[in-house]
Amino acid sequence: MTAALDAAASAGPGPGAAPDAAADPLGQPPVLRSDADGIATVTLNRPRHYNALSEAMLDALQAELDALAHDPGVRVVVLAGAGKAFCAGHDLKEMRARPELAYYQDLFAKCSRVMQAIAALPVPVIARVHGLATAAGCQLVAQCDLAVASTDARLAVSGINVGLFCATPAVPLSRAIGRKVAMEMLMTGDFIDAGTALVRGLVNRVAAPEELDAGVAALAQSIAAKSPVAVRAGKAMFARQLELPLAEAYALAGQTMACNMMAEDAGEGIDAFIAKRPPQWRGR
Repeated sequence: MTAALDAAASAGPGPGAAPDAAADPLGQPPVLRSDADGIATVTLNRPRHYNALSEAMLDALQAELDALAHDPGVRVVVLAGAGKAFCAGHDLKEMRARPELAYYQDLFAKCSRVMQAIAALPVPVIARVHGLATAAGCQLVAQCDLAVASTDARLAVSGINVGLFCATPAVPLSRAIGRKVAMEMLMTGDFIDAGTALVRGLVNRVAAPEELDAGVAALAQSIAAKSPVAVRAGKAMFARQLELPLAEAYALAGQTMACNMMAEDAGEGIDAFIAKRPPQWRGR
């Protein structure tokens, strides 16, 4: 929930620190989007502030997520950060400028809507993680369906270090990794490296900094090459079954597979497998 000021000494200044030499792009929006071959890349664009989640950035990110939810041409979304870090959490200076309960309630509700919009997107979302991913930044990593991290990445839910329990990051974190491991991270605020995040299941793959883009692209392209019907149905079913009792989960899974089998893509995919040829997905 709060930016990692305690990491400043070892990882550079946080959002409350003095600007570094790489100023935020003048005239640029706080969130950028680019598309190529069905892969939409959404980039947090406040590099001078380590992509701290200001109100303006949250609003811009929500708008992009809403647009992506209704874009049938998108097969995979990549969430990235410009500059030296993925995301260092909320903007502490902005938060401290308005010490009002109603303001904080609205701010965290806004952030929670963004996180739920990521979960609700019909296609998988991959976090491209480098540098710092702290507090609400770590929350973003946990909320995304998949994550690829650079070996230089450091992750933490570090609000506890400034007297603030990272309650909202606890929601996706506790669903992404083991309960006791999540509690330790939340209660200590300790940083973990990319290798530890991989072992704990917070990220899927780790790559050297110079190979991070290639690693993200490989995962995104692998998913984009699959039937969009199967991928969209699969993401929706996977999330729903996690919250169901076993019998209800199997009932949902069986119904999902039966409906999937009726799709043109399933028929095409099976026919192509039998004929030993590449499938030609129709998206239906």
